[in-house]
Amino acid sequence: MPDRDQKTEEATPRRREEARRKGQVARSQELNTAIVLLLGAITLRLAGPTASAGMREVLTACLGQHLGDALTVESASSLVAGVGMGVLKATAPLLAGFMIAGAFAAYCQVGFMISGEALAVKLERLDPVKGFERLLSLRSLARLAAALLKVAIVGAAAYVYLDCRKDEFPPLVDCSVPAIYALTCRWGFELVFVIAIAFLVIGAADYGFQRWEFERDIRMSKQELREELKRSEGDPLVKARVRQIQREMASRRMMQNVPKADVVVKNPTHYAVALRYEARRNRAPAVVAKGMNLVAERILEIAREHDIPEVENKPLAQTLYKTVEIGSEIPPALYKAVAEVLAYVYRLRNRKLR
Repeated sequence: MPDRDQKTEEATPRRREEARRKGQVARSQELNTAIVLLLGAITLRLAGPTASAGMREVLTACLGQHLGDALTVESASSLVAGVGMGVLKATAPLLAGFMIAGAFAAYCQVGFMISGEALAVKLERLDPVKGFERLLSLRSLARLAAALLKVAIVGAAAYVYLDCRKDEFPPLVDCSVPAIYALTCRWGFELVFVIAIAFLVIGAADYGFQRWEFERDIRMSKQELREELKRSEGDPLVKARVRQIQREMASRRMMQNVPKADVVVKNPTHYAVALRYEARRNRAPAVVAKGMNLVAERILEIAREHDIPEVENKPLAQTLYKTVEIGSEIPPALYKAVAEVLAYVYRLRNRKLR
């Protein structure tokens, strides 16, 4: 395979953003489950007694209120509605806690993300041949092995916890129902907490693997990287052509200003700077065109075609070319030298007029 077809380069930010927009991110379902179980167990521990007491009050009130009533459609509907609303209000903190836990688990892994493309219907997913190939692929077999390992680890954690509590089961025979209920709730919470910790360890390892797999899948070949740079920064050939056109347009505009100049200072052919002074508009003479070598020769040709005076002054020509931009006025340090040139030009014009 050519080297360009091998995905050996790190993904660019643009490639990562495209993958995220499609819903392709590194996430672990086991880590989600672990966080939901852990926070859900804590929520159940904190809000469970209140929810249980609320449900007991709702059931007692509703059943006691309708205990002597004849069972009709209206009474049954009223009883079910009352019990349902009461149970919903009593368990609302628990449901909210589980929802917040699920949202927090997803946010910890991928941040805030809404991807419509991930939910779009793709007919190729319904292809039975491709589905069968995915089912028997090496990746699917690896995931199956990982799932069996996860079940074994969680089962082992639950077995170890229950084995540590086996000596506490026989005395329950002599305990009251409230005591059995309290102990069962405590053991249930501890068991869920142990399973959540086991899932958290599994989830952390699985997230590391998913992260590695995701980075491998979005890697780019050298050819893809070059095409990506072209799309983001533009084709270098096109950019060079644009710059060339811009230079040509600027050069044409500059040459159009040469006939308006009062004088061209030269050196003698390496540099040429055209100056124009409008007392009503400018505080000082301004450079309307400048160039060196071939551009300088072209400026001199246009100046001769329009009878623009030429003055040879090597130091001044070089200084003007290097320090003053086209369209800018000359600096005060050059006032005296330029004034002498313009005075010379004006004297020449006066002689011609005579």
